[in-house]
Parts: sequence; C-alpha cells; structure tokens
Amino acid sequence: MIKIYRKTATIMAEQFDGSQKMIKKYGIEDSADSGYNDSDWEDEGLCIPTKKGYLRINNGDWIATSIDGEHWVIQDDIFKKTYVEVKEK
Repeated sequence: MIKIYRKTATIMAEQFDGSQKMIKKYGIEDSADSGYNDSDWEDEGLCIPTKKGYLRINNGDWIATSIDGEHWVIQDDIFKKTYVEVKEK
C-alpha cells in the first residue's frame, strides 16, 4: 500500500547568484576546466563539486549543505515547492 510522507528535516541553503564570492566559497568551476564530461551538456557552464562528482549549477539554483558539509544543488522551482524558511527565534 502506498503511504504519504512529509519531509521534516531542516537544511541550510543559499541561493546561487553567480557572484565570484559564491564561486570561491563553494569551489564552483567552469565545466570545461573541471574535467567534467557529460554529453547531455550542450554548452559549457558552471558546476559544483560534490561527494558524487560534479553537478551543473545555474544562477537562481539553491546550494543546500548537509550537517557533514556535503553540498547539493536544488532547482529554484523544486526548492520552493519542498522547503519553507524557518524563522529564527
């Protein structure tokens, strides 16, 4: 039987703006310079290193960070459907 579940974990995330500050902070590289080779990429772009390899990142995507420091990319529309900002007390 299929059941319905809701995510309850909190994450830290920052929306990528393409700035040099964020590129340096997260070790983001140009895909041509990173050695990443993916035939699905029709053009060059930026990619972020993760524990499982490089992921493509675009302005407006969110960079989520786990408690152990791992980063992953979430597209803006998916992020907004999945997460709600937690207001600090």
